Amino acid sequence: MVNFNGNIQETSTVNIESNRGFLFGDAVFETVKVLNNKVLFLEDHYFRFMASMRIFRMEIPMNFTMEFFEEQILLLINADENKKSAYRVRFSVYRKGDGFYLPKTNDVEFVVTFSSLNEDLYVIENQSYEVELYKDAYVTKQLFSTLKSNNKIIQVAGSIFAFENDYDNCLLLNEEKNVIEALQGNIFMVMNNVLITPPVVDGCLNGIMRKQILALAKKVEGLEVVEKSISPFDLQKADELFVTNVIKGIQPITKYRKKEFTVKTATMLLTRLNAQIRLN
Repeated sequence: MVNFNGNIQETSTVNIESNRGFLFGDAVFETVKVLNNKVLFLEDHYFRFMASMRIFRMEIPMNFTMEFFEEQILLLINADENKKSAYRVRFSVYRKGDGFYLPKTNDVEFVVTFSSLNEDLYVIENQSYEVELYKDAYVTKQLFSTLKSNNKIIQVAGSIFAFENDYDNCLLLNEEKNVIEALQGNIFMVMNNVLITPPVVDGCLNGIMRKQILALAKKVEGLEVVEKSISPFDLQKADELFVTNVIKGIQPITKYRKKEFTVKTATMLLTRLNAQIRLN
């Protein structure tokens, strides 16, 4: 079941052979978490979505308000016969119409899809989580790399590499060989009571959960928060490493090469994140 341009139907009926999102990656998307019929971090998602559409020079319809964005997500969720309390939702917008690299119109269409989640609030599972660097390709430091577009081939190839080599995740590098993010989330490092994450100008995704964690961490007494570049050599000197995204929340990294990490700061921040969600 999908929401296609405001209509709830079994499939989108989109013809992929003429769809610009499929042919050219001419699409942007947001992945959101819905909990108890509420879109978490709604405002942050909406404004990043609108900024992405503007940067991609898409025509933003007049009715694409924040209320409309939320309404279309909940319209689909509430049509689910097997109603759950927590959902993962993807809201995709693509440029419609003919043309090759030069589109014949900047008008858009949208598709909203969903899947249910097993956990309501965020949890840290007590399990090993090993990562490695992915070095077959690099992320360039430029505006488009900070957005969620359909061009995710590095994440796809990196995920296959991780699977084939028994890693749980991989860390991506920019052209300066600095660590910028994981395959499916932003990277944080704790070293001597300093929480460090790469700045967006290094080419990392302008993550919604990244923003939440930075805000929460700045309220923690005795924890300094810094946005600066991270080199691969820094990883083995860190006390903690963890990955963030809106679906998982915080995923601690327990091992990188021969170095093993604690999860103290990650656990503390996740507790505060869940408390904030309960209050809101």
